[in-house]
Amino acid sequence: MTDLTLSLEITALGMGLVFGAIVLLWAMMILLTALTAEKNLPAEDSATPPEPDSASQSGFKAQAAAIAVSLALAEQGQSTAHPLSAPPTALVSAWQLGMRTSQRAQKGSIGRR
Repeated sequence: MTDLTLSLEITALGMGLVFGAIVLLWAMMILLTALTAEKNLPAEDSATPPEPDSASQSGFKAQAAAIAVSLALAEQGQSTAHPLSAPPTALVSAWQLGMRTSQRAQKGSIGRR
């Protein structure tokens, strides 16, 4: 067998295993979804509660929204978080210091003042 044939067989086997594992996981997800899905059973007419009218339901939603906004504003007022100030910058950065040191070393002026 040539090296090219052997490498193609190994590649095909590896790709087949990868795609086979993907298909297996896909099938397992479909099976789990089918087994754990909630079944809609027909309910009796007398057991269903009456639907609330939309006016009272929208009033409750407006009250809940107002309460949520007021709580958020109160929490924001009590917050002690503040933006951090930038740290003071050095007069010479570490990179600049390294470059200047190497330049002085090349010129031979280190230690001779």
